[in-house]
Amino acid sequence: MVLTLLAAALVLALAACTASRPAPVEDRARSPAPAKPAPAAPGVAGAPAASVQPDTYVVKRGDTLYSIALDSGVDWRELAGWNQITDPSRLQVGQALRVRPLPGPDGVTVSPVVQPPPVAARPLGPEGVVTAPPAAPAGGLRTEPKGIRLPYSDENLAAVQRGDAAHAAVAPRPETPPEVAAVKPEPPSAARPEPSPAAKPEAPSPTAAKPEPDATDERVDWAWPATGKLAATFNGASNKGVDIAGRAGDPVYASAPGKIVYSGEGIPAYGKLVIIRHNGTYLSAYAHNSQILVKEGQTVAKGQKIAEVGSSGSESPRLHFEIRRLGKPVDPLQYLPSR
Repeated sequence: MVLTLLAAALVLALAACTASRPAPVEDRARSPAPAKPAPAAPGVAGAPAASVQPDTYVVKRGDTLYSIALDSGVDWRELAGWNQITDPSRLQVGQALRVRPLPGPDGVTVSPVVQPPPVAARPLGPEGVVTAPPAAPAGGLRTEPKGIRLPYSDENLAAVQRGDAAHAAVAPRPETPPEVAAVKPEPPSAARPEPSPAAKPEAPSPTAAKPEPDATDERVDWAWPATGKLAATFNGASNKGVDIAGRAGDPVYASAPGKIVYSGEGIPAYGKLVIIRHNGTYLSAYAHNSQILVKEGQTVAKGQKIAEVGSSGSESPRLHFEIRRLGKPVDPLQYLPSR
């Protein structure tokens, strides 16, 4: 009976082991799954590049140094200086010119290295202690003790026997300091009366000449440069400004205050041309004049006569007027007052 029970228990145990699921086995022979790439930083991938205004210009056929300066909105003398050009008439097709000034320093200021003053060497005393030089006596001289003669007396004889005769002879006697007279404070001086307004010098009156416009101010108060009728309007291609009809000799006025940066005939299509720089943003051009009345470098005021209407470079007397913003022509009618 006992054997039968043991056999039944053994059969049940084997059946339970057979029905249980085997434990999962990790296959380490396989290569691990590839790691996911780290996400790209936001705003970097696919970000559009900032538009940068070109700093150079390639010379084309028909270009002159003056026309390049006008199209770039700079003074032709600055353009020549940036490119080491001594003869403005000698330009080569395909030549690359810098039309912006060279970049300045990166703002990092390097301070000069200051050398410390030399340290005076002093001898070392015993046990590595620095010994100070012996102080010189008053007057800068060193003297040896001298023999002292004393008249014979009982007191001097006793002092010699005690050995303090020399000390008694050379010991300085205290001197009473001289009396110093007390300084009495002076009474406060009476307030001085201010000079009367009539006695004050008058401030000098300001000069009639106006200062050169601030290069950082883009606001320009424009005025019409001539009194004639409008003959042609701006289209940005064949006409980069407006044409104002007139008779030969009619006055041409500065449309706004500024500085003459060009005066001459360096651009054949413009004839006798005057260019005024009003600030770091705006230029104005006055073409086809019969006579120019200003010089380069001269500062002019708004409404000042700068030339006379003519037909140089054109078929009939007229004034061709342009406004350039950063060298690019814009419609003058958008800036000139209505009339």
